[in-house]
Amino acid sequence: MNRTLATAVAASLLVLGAAGPVAADTPDSANCLGVVTQQRAIAHHDIGEHASSQEEPRLGLGNVTREILGEDAHVGEFGSFLGDIDGDPATSCH
Repeated sequence: MNRTLATAVAASLLVLGAAGPVAADTPDSANCLGVVTQQRAIAHHDIGEHASSQEEPRLGLGNVTREILGEDAHVGEFGSFLGDIDGDPATSCH
């Protein structure tokens, strides 16, 4: 994982951990994580490693999503949320 992206995700997790669970609107697309990831990859060319190439342990997107947004959350909601908070006009999904 790119160090910049890893730092951004870690910072987001720290902010969210301090804020507690966040209620998110259900995105129109359950594929928002893929949409936002693709937008970032095209705009910045800084992501693309599979999680299996990372050091252990990995939390996994499903686990991170449920931890941050609640047990009923879908990874699409997490993608929409990340697209909203990253401050990057190239990424969004609603």
